[in-house]
Amino acid sequence: MIALLGVDAGGVEALLDLGSFLIGDTDGRVRPDGVPLVEREPGISEVRHHGMALRLHDLGSQDALVEPGQTLRILGREGDVIDPCHARIMRLLIVNPFASGVSEERVARVRAALGDVDVKQTEHPGHATELAREAADAEAVYVFSGDGGFNEVLNGIGPDTPLGLIPGGGANVLPRALGLPRDAVEAAERIASGDTRRITLGKVNGRRFGFAAGVGIDAEAVRRLDLRGRTAEHGRAGNLLFAWEIARLVAERRGRFDPSLEILGEGRAAFAMVANCDPYTYAGLVPVRVAPEARFELGIDLVAPRVVSPFALPRLLGYAVLGRGQTSAGDVLYRHDRDRIEIVCDGPMPLQVDGEDLGDVTSAVFEAERGAVLVLN
Repeated sequence: MIALLGVDAGGVEALLDLGSFLIGDTDGRVRPDGVPLVEREPGISEVRHHGMALRLHDLGSQDALVEPGQTLRILGREGDVIDPCHARIMRLLIVNPFASGVSEERVARVRAALGDVDVKQTEHPGHATELAREAADAEAVYVFSGDGGFNEVLNGIGPDTPLGLIPGGGANVLPRALGLPRDAVEAAERIASGDTRRITLGKVNGRRFGFAAGVGIDAEAVRRLDLRGRTAEHGRAGNLLFAWEIARLVAERRGRFDPSLEILGEGRAAFAMVANCDPYTYAGLVPVRVAPEARFELGIDLVAPRVVSPFALPRLLGYAVLGRGQTSAGDVLYRHDRDRIEIVCDGPMPLQVDGEDLGDVTSAVFEAERGAVLVLN
């Protein structure tokens, strides 16, 4: 057995003089035909096999060596295993430097807790999604950010790449809902153990969400929060101000929200909230339990008050604080463990996912992606 570990890539050229190799998968089955490695033109192409550059003369050899979703071994002519032909598989830490809880000192401590990782910082909106997509072959992807950065990564991560969420924002709803420590370094130490679980993600109009999405009042509050802007020291306004904006909206409407959308097959409602976990969000230390039966291992839950009046408002707020009552209330549409929910609005209404404003919509299709992502927990 020959192990190629961290040597100059040119050191494998003598092995290539064998003329052909057989490709086998990791459980020992050997494919019936050889893969010729033929010298064609002068010059050497570089091919990556799980992160190690192999200098091969055959320009088509990459397809033979690397296939998405598989781990391959290279077998010699006589069946001797040349294995592993791997260098270090990348472990990537994506950092949002603009998140309120992220600093150079904290990044250094998180990096030390995780061990050997590559670090990439986001530079513009959507960049975390791009970085996650590019890391399709990574051993693990970690994200040090707030909920907005987590959402971006969820929209780029593959189903089998372990994902670690390190709280670096104000609310950090997703890692808290997963039971991770609120302290970034403690969370990094926890997920470095490698324990994983599969969770369901929601999706609305093609955009994934990790914990909650809504049409109406909560989306309008998110929009108002964004209008407050960000500061270099504290980032975006936190979840206590989000609760304040909800209160302002209620006061402006004098506690009344009339039906303004249709949930197909269910009926009319004033606004709609959809969740794949409990809690829906946090108001400081207090969990807001809009959909108390929602679970990461199930589908999506819908909570939609048919109408809100000043008389009913205290009771509805009590449901969210206590996490009980809404599932059986006659004036609340509560649907549990659904795969699809379709909403048609009377007019343009705001839509949010994981605390990110997606603009106004006149319709929204919510779907459950069961077991969509593998999270480190």
